[in-house]
Amino acid sequence: MFVLVTGHEGYIGAVLARTLHERGYELRGIDCNYYRGCDFAPPLLSIPTIHKDIRDVTGADLAGCDAIVHLAALSNDPLGELAPAWAEEINHRASVHLARLARSAGVLRFLFASSCSMYGAGGGDTPLTEESPLQPISAYAVSKVEAERDIAEMADDRFSPVFLRNATAYGVSPRMRFDLVLNNLVGWAFTTGKVRILSDGTPWRPLVHVEDIARAMVAFLEAPREDVHNRTFNVGITSQNFQVRDIAQVVQETVPGCVIEYAGQTGPDPRNYRVDFERIRQTLPAFSPKWTLEKGAQQVYEACRAVGLTFEQFQSRTYSRVQQLRYLLNCQALDRSLRWR
Repeated sequence: MFVLVTGHEGYIGAVLARTLHERGYELRGIDCNYYRGCDFAPPLLSIPTIHKDIRDVTGADLAGCDAIVHLAALSNDPLGELAPAWAEEINHRASVHLARLARSAGVLRFLFASSCSMYGAGGGDTPLTEESPLQPISAYAVSKVEAERDIAEMADDRFSPVFLRNATAYGVSPRMRFDLVLNNLVGWAFTTGKVRILSDGTPWRPLVHVEDIARAMVAFLEAPREDVHNRTFNVGITSQNFQVRDIAQVVQETVPGCVIEYAGQTGPDPRNYRVDFERIRQTLPAFSPKWTLEKGAQQVYEACRAVGLTFEQFQSRTYSRVQQLRYLLNCQALDRSLRWR
């Protein structure tokens, strides 16, 4: 199978590309290259690549592809809030444009990387299923809701979209991010000795390791069409829902000598949701998650030790998507539409 991965040089994409390569897939990547130089370890896998803005993709770029995994996006809530119109243009309209091109090019399966953040203010008492009301509270989450809706309308007897609402990712990647909750708390603990919590610690978050997201995507590529066609799946593990304070406790137990600190900058985080992952468990027996919160915290801690991560590096633009884009805008490498000059 010939698979095109958009955003293959990002946090999830770098892990997915290696996973697909190891399973013998023929690969091509499309990436706008915002995060060049933002490297961690191991190095990025080299595959045939088109460096192009996802808004500028043409049908010719998709030639020969059997399936697309669409990851390219402004990738989290703070980034979407930097300029909400960008989230609408890139995450929603460009995704719909790509799906339309894919259907015309004869692409059979289209995996859309969505997000559990669209449950937003869903509350923390009852785990939310794919049928639960969506309550997005950020431009990023709204853009994912709108893209899911519009792409679903394109499904037909050949073009088969599948929507993957990923839980909050964590774990080590060649394009590491320390702006994700577990990675962030481990980074603070390792570089300062403090597990720094900005909220009151009560919000719920579902967590999933980046490698398990990649495994899920492979399972969706290989699943029978009738099992996944035009369906939505929460991607994660029901037992891996945690309150932020519980995540902090695991980090404290992992990083020697650190203490938990509530910074007191904010009250309760309005993003508060537990998620049910029974549908993916029942539909995809081939999806076998390998990671838990405890193992993931240990992995990130050991990676910080291996590279000798300093506080200055941890706080730098290298590992923060918002800071990197602000840097590229301020030095005028990007114009105000987020296109390279």
